Amino acid sequence: MSTGLKVPYHRPSIGTEEIDEVVRTLQSGWLTTGPRTAQFEREFAEYVQAPHAQAVNSCTAGLHLALAALNVGPGAEVITTPLTFCATVNVILHVGATPVLADIGPDGNIDPISVESRITERTKAIMPVHMAGLPCDMNAIWALAKRHGLSVVEDSAHAAGSRYHGFPIGAGNPGTGDRSDASVFSFYATKNLTTGEGGMVTTHDAALADSLKVLCLHGISKNAWNRYADRGHWYYEVIASGFKYNLSDIQSAIGIHQLKKLEQFIHVRTRYASLYNQILEEVEEFEVPATNPDCRNAWHLYMLRLNLEKLAISRDEFIEELRKKGIGTSVHFIPIPLHPFFAPYASLPENECPRAIALYSRLISLPLYPAMTETEVEFVAESVRDIAHRARRSKPVFLPAAGD
Repeated sequence: MSTGLKVPYHRPSIGTEEIDEVVRTLQSGWLTTGPRTAQFEREFAEYVQAPHAQAVNSCTAGLHLALAALNVGPGAEVITTPLTFCATVNVILHVGATPVLADIGPDGNIDPISVESRITERTKAIMPVHMAGLPCDMNAIWALAKRHGLSVVEDSAHAAGSRYHGFPIGAGNPGTGDRSDASVFSFYATKNLTTGEGGMVTTHDAALADSLKVLCLHGISKNAWNRYADRGHWYYEVIASGFKYNLSDIQSAIGIHQLKKLEQFIHVRTRYASLYNQILEEVEEFEVPATNPDCRNAWHLYMLRLNLEKLAISRDEFIEELRKKGIGTSVHFIPIPLHPFFAPYASLPENECPRAIALYSRLISLPLYPAMTETEVEFVAESVRDIAHRARRSKPVFLPAAGD
């Protein structure tokens, strides 16, 4: 569907390989979870250097599945970030636990110091989010988890292809043995690797992997395509109260070839992010996204920060000016405390996150995807710079600092 924009916020990169694989899947007669999903799981596990991978129909399902498999439930607290999509917090509520919000650090990711200040005797898990593809400070988070006996479930929705100290998100740190209980990835339509809808849960824990597999499909002991393996006839047993979270072979057919292209996709995203930086980093009205030399950013998003005290227009007005130029944008994300449904949690003193709230009003996510051309990237960057020049304040305005 055409957006009518010169540069839409996103265009998928789907090639003939994905299309042909889907056609072969349709012709095979096996459409739901089957051999292609098993192949996708194996190849994704190898890519992230984890021994186990469970394909799911969304990252949201995967997060819920991981918490359920870890027996996080009523009476427990799970600490996560306020700067995330609502799904991160919703799944905590789905298992009957209580979400606790820790504030962000300068890079926009969850701040381990804030996390530590919010650990109580009820805390059972930490759920960091690798915002925009930039890895969180996992060494600090793993140390906290080890000291307090907590589980760690990484919301890696943005982080397929990200690397932390040389290792893929999902691998942990093979040198020290530190790692999360599970990492959960998204394959939504706009993600670096897409299956339209879908996700993957990876783990190094064989027992947890077994629980994930059983809970993923109704709590059935054997999945639909290998029920004949043990008894030679159609048979299954329900051994837990599970969910309907499996990924189909049609979607996995897309994922198999998207995974093969992921490194090239990230190469292009990195090059385009560098081009944005070259054009925008010296403009005093902006701050370009944070980086970390010890990590590889998968550049799922390019989140530009506006220095509003130097502009005569708001963030929303800036977005409108870009729309007039034919450029699609987004904002990631409306912080959890600002949503009416989460108000009872957000209003508690222990959930105050002033840095996240202050950053939100400054954020604009610019188009960034492999289907763009360098000419389009330059057009967007020059348009952003032109709007800033025209909206520059003659006198600076001093806004109150976060928490004032």
